[in-house]
Amino acid sequence: MLLGAGLGTRLHPLTDERPKPLVPVGDRTVLEHVAARLAEAGWSRLVVNAHSFADQMEEICASLPLPTEVVIEETRPRGTAGGVAGARAALGGGDVLVHNADMLVELDLGALVVAHTSFAALATLAVQGGLPPNEGNVGVDAEGRIVRLRDRSFGREQAGALFGGVQILSSEVSLPNEGCLVGDVYIPLLERGLALAAAPVVGRFFDIGSPAAYLEANLAWLAGRQSYLGHDAVISPRVSVVSSVVGRGARVDGAGPLERVVVWPGVRARAPLADAIVTRSRVVRASATRS
Repeated sequence: MLLGAGLGTRLHPLTDERPKPLVPVGDRTVLEHVAARLAEAGWSRLVVNAHSFADQMEEICASLPLPTEVVIEETRPRGTAGGVAGARAALGGGDVLVHNADMLVELDLGALVVAHTSFAALATLAVQGGLPPNEGNVGVDAEGRIVRLRDRSFGREQAGALFGGVQILSSEVSLPNEGCLVGDVYIPLLERGLALAAAPVVGRFFDIGSPAAYLEANLAWLAGRQSYLGHDAVISPRVSVVSSVVGRGARVDGAGPLERVVVWPGVRARAPLADAIVTRSRVVRASATRS
């Protein structure tokens, strides 16, 4: 399940035009990146919850590489835990892989499944490990059990880790109709002494929750290429495109460099421009948080 019903307030003003799962990173939307990775790993079905721009979500979901059902949260977003609870009928029985919509994650999904099975935990969180104790937002013991979430500790910590926004959730877990998986489900389970596990299966990951982090994810997607020009993109001969992503059908006019810029599909940008995201209605200035 992809959790796509959040309001995306940290990503504002980009989410005035698209929901978080549909912001483009490189040559496709976040949702399309996630769906492609799931299909390659052998998943056969996807459920996505939606609130704002539900019509956009349904349109994209119809073209994904695996059958996808959209569950619309009409009144208001129900939170990460409430989103899974509200989609139970669509998900069917059994454990469920839950993927945050604002995370692009390089991970071994098969290894995550194996870890969840071997731990027999109520939930297994995919993490990037290797941190000293008390660093990162997850702490684990010598066996890989979670003993710290956020600022709450529940046992002797062997190492720290960073949660990658992907988890496998057991069907045995009771979920609230509204609420947060970490704050309202996982921490109370740890308080009761129940087992949660961490699987160190995450490589690079990007939290695209802010415009700066979103720009960073696009620059990382370029992976050494000077730039990316989508199908039917038109660039003025007086413009030099450097370390930028120009979406399909977009147009760049003016003269001078377009550097560290993301131009959304079908929109018009004007050079010179640097460290920015160009949407249909505005230019959002942002600097990547890391080189």
